[in-house]
Amino acid sequence: MSNLASDPTDPAPPKPRLLLIEDDPELGPLLVEVLSDDYQVEHARDGHQGLHQGLTRRFELMVVDRGLPGIEGIDLIGRFRRHGITLPILILTARGTLADRVAGLDAGAEDYLVKPFEIDELLARLRALLRRHGDTAAVLPVGSRRLEVSSRRVLGGSVAVELSGREAALLELLARRPGKVFSRPELLGIVFDAEDGPGSVDTYVYYLRRKLGRGVIRTVHGVGYQLGTI
Repeated sequence: MSNLASDPTDPAPPKPRLLLIEDDPELGPLLVEVLSDDYQVEHARDGHQGLHQGLTRRFELMVVDRGLPGIEGIDLIGRFRRHGITLPILILTARGTLADRVAGLDAGAEDYLVKPFEIDELLARLRALLRRHGDTAAVLPVGSRRLEVSSRRVLGGSVAVELSGREAALLELLARRPGKVFSRPELLGIVFDAEDGPGSVDTYVYYLRRKLGRGVIRTVHGVGYQLGTI
């Protein structure tokens, strides 16, 4: 008899993390309830809160309302893209003209769903986004090694190296934009929490170098840090 059948006692794989940025007081909680069957959902209720959560925490997907208070949805998506956030984003909006759809896609969204919409269509579109982006987002090259994003492990040496959440977030950001030099303020704003001081960046660069070798992160004097060539 085959031994390949799954063990019912095995833990279920973790749900993908999804950031919902939606200010509607009725639709937002409804979407959280519906999406929570398949995703770990965090709900931001305005553009400023969404920006903070999107830059300081790791997600696999975002659903962004266009008409947000604080920072309008199109502007918010543009800010995420300028900060190197590459995960797939779906826009929800009441604006359905061709010009509106083009503006959303040009800002960096992968998909666009007009309100009112069917929940089944939203779920299908999110599954499609995960399928299209999951394989390329799961493993990132880090010199001669690779970062396995979901497990926070660096593979390719004699042993797999386990990273903390903050170490993995810092290395992932650098690995997604290997040609970019990030200043300390940029890294502080994207990877770290508001209460962290400027020295946090240097501390975690030190931690990564201690685990992976000094060449994992290159110092560009007077500018900041970029991915190295371990």
